[in-house]
Amino acid sequence: MEKVRKAGEKTLRKVIVKIGLERIDMQEVIMVETLLDSGATGLVMSLEFARKHGFKLKKLEKPMNMRNVDRSLNKEGPIEHMVEVNIYDQGHWERMEIDVTRGQKWTVILGMLWLAHHNPEIDWRTGEVKMTRCLEEYGKQWRPVQRKLG
Repeated sequence: MEKVRKAGEKTLRKVIVKIGLERIDMQEVIMVETLLDSGATGLVMSLEFARKHGFKLKKLEKPMNMRNVDRSLNKEGPIEHMVEVNIYDQGHWERMEIDVTRGQKWTVILGMLWLAHHNPEIDWRTGEVKMTRCLEEYGKQWRPVQRKLG
């Protein structure tokens, strides 16, 4: 049975959380809107944002190809760098490595590796995200396993 949408009722198109990002070498936290994306494999930061805010880029040992939804190679080329950051959200913090890519529409995307690890409670009608299932290791260094994306 198809749900009838009322006039003026909006469909949720994206889930966004506001998090604090801290450069490891500074004690300054930058608040940023982050896209939660179950269609993205990993964690990604915009190269333009990373440079603008002085994040220290670390070269990956081996570049990773990035693929689009249709499995074609991304025109921006492979991921060659990552940044290490502290992330603050809802009273929690963790240290993470985030891949950096060119041409990124969003400042930061937290994909399936982050979603599966943290398993947040998401209200898909309102977009509200609650970290109600926090793990014991929250507040420690967490390194997502970099998988070959290409």
